[in-house]
Amino acid sequence: MTDQTIFALATPSGRSGIAVVRLSGPATGAALQAMTGRPLPPARKAVRRPVCDPESGEMLDAALILWFPAPASFTGEDVAELHLHGGRAVIAAVMQLLARQPGLRLAEPGEFTRRAFLAGKMDLTAVEGLADLMRQMGGALATLYEGWRSRLLRVLAHAEAVIDFADEDLPEETSTQLQADVAALRAEIAAHLGDSRRGERLREGVRIAIIGPANAGKSSLLNWLAGRDAAIVSAVAGTTRDVIEVHLDLGGYPVLLADTAGLRETPDALEEEGIRRARRWAQEADYRILLLDGSVARDAQSLALIAQENPSIVVLNKADLMMSGPTSATSEADCITISVSSGQGLQEFLMRLEQEVARLAAPGEAPALTRIRHRMALQAAQESLDRFSAAASPDLAAEDLRLAVREIGRITGRVDVEDLLDVIFRDFCLGK
Repeated sequence: MTDQTIFALATPSGRSGIAVVRLSGPATGAALQAMTGRPLPPARKAVRRPVCDPESGEMLDAALILWFPAPASFTGEDVAELHLHGGRAVIAAVMQLLARQPGLRLAEPGEFTRRAFLAGKMDLTAVEGLADLMRQMGGALATLYEGWRSRLLRVLAHAEAVIDFADEDLPEETSTQLQADVAALRAEIAAHLGDSRRGERLREGVRIAIIGPANAGKSSLLNWLAGRDAAIVSAVAGTTRDVIEVHLDLGGYPVLLADTAGLRETPDALEEEGIRRARRWAQEADYRILLLDGSVARDAQSLALIAQENPSIVVLNKADLMMSGPTSATSEADCITISVSSGQGLQEFLMRLEQEVARLAAPGEAPALTRIRHRMALQAAQESLDRFSAAASPDLAAEDLRLAVREIGRITGRVDVEDLLDVIFRDFCLGK
């Protein structure tokens, strides 16, 4: 692995008031004994130990110590965790102490996970899963992709056998079966790709755009949802001239909410650019809230916005000022009435929005794509399988299969040519 021992502040002090410092490498045990003045604790058992400066004897903290000897650790090396009281002075003193210990250095970003990958403790999907989903880290995607890779390897091996061992007594149905196997794999990959970006939404956030005419209350609604004054609110039309983005948590799912410029005709070149950006953001959004002023009669512009902007939901604001009778803002099939200023209808609107976010982002039964890298590799593999069916010669068909295997292997970090020979000789018993 490496002869260097690394350390880092793995978990900064949060609400619990506990900060975790992690060490990994061959010098971990010696450093731990030097700081605590005690023998190493039992493996995987939390013990309370003083953390002291070996030179001055000064006690820096009373910490919970966890010891994970190699190879049964996250990185496959000797690993220790120091659960410290989260004061800045304590953390700074312990980090400085570690920096002075022989053979220790501060870890580079992501280095612990890199060591785990190099030690074979996880593949690339599990590495990315640390930042994505516990399901992915648990290996659901790795199992799916490795299964596809194994099946493709078998198809490729059979295709290579048809070319290279034509004089052998191979089954007559081999070529026909290849086409059926490739068609089945292509259909499964296509279904996986056709998930409407559900996994990427779960990782990056559901993109929600608030659109509508000027002075409808879009900035006020964004501020209410954000719980802070993220956007300037003014009675002057055209105040918002650029897209203002806010990251939220709605119903436990990440959301990127955008306040956009009011949609209207304007001679102002700067405001016109803001409107252009607003429409582009709304087109790319996963969900569009069309906010209208419910206190005024529906005009031609509002009706045009409903028809042209393809809203996911129509929301009528200023319910406290809304007129009664047929001249007021009439209801659509999918419409909610609120008042940001009085609070009327806001909780009902929030519940509806959380339901929609859950519908868009909630993971299904199958593991979801959460990385653009995975999507690009699978799209390339799918294109190779498409070419396989139309290949002009067996050699070209086999090359397309080889490219598909390589693309899927890149996702998990496994590209092994020897696997191909294993399948050929195992399935056809060549050379017996």
